[in-house]
Amino acid sequence: MPDRREELEKAGRREIEKLQLDRLRSSLGRAARSPFYRELFASNSFRPGDLVSLSDLGRLPFTVKQDLRDSYPDRMLACPPREVVRMHSSSGTTGTATVVYHTAGDIDRWTGLVVRCLVMAGATADDVFQNMMGYGFFTGGLGLHYGAERLGMMVIPAGGGNTHRQIELFRDFGTTVIHVTPSYALHVSDVFREMGLGPEDFKIKKIIFGAEPYSEGTRSKLEEAYRAQAFNCYGLSEMNGPGVAFECRRSEGMHVWEDSYIVEIIDPASGEALPAGETGEVVFTTLTREAMPLIRYRTRDLAKIYPETACPCGRNFTRISRITGRSDDMLIVKGINLFPSQIEHVLMKTPGVGTNYLIVLDRFENLDRLTVRVEIAPGAFHGDAEEMRRLQALIKHSLREEIMVQAEVELLEPGALPPSQGKAKRVLDKRDV
Repeated sequence: MPDRREELEKAGRREIEKLQLDRLRSSLGRAARSPFYRELFASNSFRPGDLVSLSDLGRLPFTVKQDLRDSYPDRMLACPPREVVRMHSSSGTTGTATVVYHTAGDIDRWTGLVVRCLVMAGATADDVFQNMMGYGFFTGGLGLHYGAERLGMMVIPAGGGNTHRQIELFRDFGTTVIHVTPSYALHVSDVFREMGLGPEDFKIKKIIFGAEPYSEGTRSKLEEAYRAQAFNCYGLSEMNGPGVAFECRRSEGMHVWEDSYIVEIIDPASGEALPAGETGEVVFTTLTREAMPLIRYRTRDLAKIYPETACPCGRNFTRISRITGRSDDMLIVKGINLFPSQIEHVLMKTPGVGTNYLIVLDRFENLDRLTVRVEIAPGAFHGDAEEMRRLQALIKHSLREEIMVQAEVELLEPGALPPSQGKAKRVLDKRDV
């Protein structure tokens, strides 16, 4: 990694903010090439050349996920289509997807950010990296894969699941770094203990966690189970994916790569900026993205900025806390983001289904379990059990297609669930994270 990057991470705030201002001007100019931002800038009488200071960014409205849905498939694309080398996509709350595009330069810079994360954690080319995250549209797998390869580690693209095979890979190839969701890491530790194995049977030194929230208690439990240091990795597909912020070895907050992103913390209700130390919604602006710059994007994730800019590790990039929750109703199940409205969308278009339902989240063998309890419509049951099994199978298949997570479905008699008194309670989350 070039020494210049290491110097910048430890630069003073004035130098960091000067670089941010220069890159923000360029990013706004690129964004204006997209139909979405060209119209947004015009409606706000804003020209990228008007930017004088970083505070001028506040003149622009926020970008929200609905803007990405409304712009599907390519109204946010800021470069010629022939320059796009990859897209990632996620389903929307009512079936409308969000799409994020990347040029070759975007992929190169994203990979570089992930390398910096891994180096900050102490990983080297001598490590063996087992990637236990999903690939495909989900950015977690590919993002860390590319970074680990560039660093020179041997990468094992194991993906998720097949737990006994994962444990065999640990032993056969001397895995030293794993990338995994906290819930799956707990499950794997249960399985290898059942096999009569312990951390002394492996060479794992570092665990990189992402895709779902977890507590400090869970971190401690997992560090003890694997005898390895755990690192929190934060990212979202709209900002590339993993590698937006990462913990150093001091584990005192996640460093945001401020040469690539501007971070703000706002009051979710008013949209007003909050001072360092107060928890609010995280907002990001991209500084180096070519295909699809995003300006003041509301993540809906809740966190705070550490008041102290200087970390004991010597880096001066702003640090944010672990994500403490969401300002919307998004759920994270097995590392996949989904909304109750997606489940409702499936249920309400299925013949024979009533109007009352309950989404139950719990854990079985340390893995997330999603159960949908739904009443059948009055008169839908004609005494044929096979008919109900077909309805149950149809709902399970439709949910899998919509939310990409396997759900259990329980069919209930009409009136079995308590009627709502005011706002309906649709989610019962019994997980202890």
